[in-house]
Amino acid sequence: MNRALTILSIIGVPVSVAGVIFQWPAVMMFIIYCLTIIALASVIGRGTDSLAIVMGPRIGGLLNATFGNAVELIISFFSLKAGLINIVLASFTGSILGNLLLVAGLSFFVGGLKYKRQSFAVQQARHNAGLLIFAVIVAFVMPVVFTETMNKQDTMVMSAGISIILILLYMAAMLFKFVTHRGVYQGKDNAEESKKEEETPEWGKVKAMIILATATIAVAYVSDHLVDTFEVVGAKFGLSELFIGVMIVGIIGNAAEHVSAVYMAYKNKMEAVMEIAVGSTLQVAMFVLPVLVLLSLLFSPRMPLTFTMPELVGMVTAVLLINMLSTDGDSNWFDGAVLLGAYIIMGIGFYFV
Repeated sequence: MNRALTILSIIGVPVSVAGVIFQWPAVMMFIIYCLTIIALASVIGRGTDSLAIVMGPRIGGLLNATFGNAVELIISFFSLKAGLINIVLASFTGSILGNLLLVAGLSFFVGGLKYKRQSFAVQQARHNAGLLIFAVIVAFVMPVVFTETMNKQDTMVMSAGISIILILLYMAAMLFKFVTHRGVYQGKDNAEESKKEEETPEWGKVKAMIILATATIAVAYVSDHLVDTFEVVGAKFGLSELFIGVMIVGIIGNAAEHVSAVYMAYKNKMEAVMEIAVGSTLQVAMFVLPVLVLLSLLFSPRMPLTFTMPELVGMVTAVLLINMLSTDGDSNWFDGAVLLGAYIIMGIGFYFV
């Protein structure tokens, strides 16, 4: 899989450049851009993992926090710069729904077909459940309630304030997880396994840094041109900005991570699955999106932290479902089927909105 994605990234970048130069059809370029970004996302993930192993757990945790959603941040930045605020917000809705329902659902289902019961750290699951409720229900729902009687300027001020609080709490969560309480909430099986296994980095420090920098620059270039195809693709297939953001853009940047989560579930490494599904959601909600809200102050129009009602209902439902199914510390194939069913129902709903 890694070899195939590496080859795709090497081929995809020059093909993308050629498409821009010769002005190939927008729909064809949309597909090429998406496949290239997925491949580059895999390369970025492998480079980050290699550096994390070489430089130690604390710096590794910081690297994972920084680059875990780098692709999504880059795509959203260029969308924001182009004034596509609805697509940016919808893509984050899609990322949250994709992580909590699609990724977790597929992982629980595939792993559950092989193992009757799969376990992970209960304490960590409950800790993440609390953060999810705060990030999505408190920080996303409450602004919509309060800003109904506010003008645009006051709404933006409130959004900026909430974004700063989210970023500070996310940094505190990283400090809690990787420094002050590192290993305290680690699962027993996972702790024993980590003692037995000595990880070997795929790439050396210098090579990983060069590859990481190159892949990030390539993603920025491809993402900038991907944004230009949204309007044409939407008009061609009758897709709304909401559907494009939620169901397409929302999962492109994390596609490689999604495949990794399912593979980890098949190998019965559920701690890693929960880190990918829930940890990535927290990163999106508490760091990536707030950063973009603050960056939007530099552009026009600005992006307030306010979602549409279908988006809010979808995200709240996803949070409640994953919390109800994961806080007992185990999963099975039927839990996965429930999550997947919810994702499909929401996908149909967003298509007709």
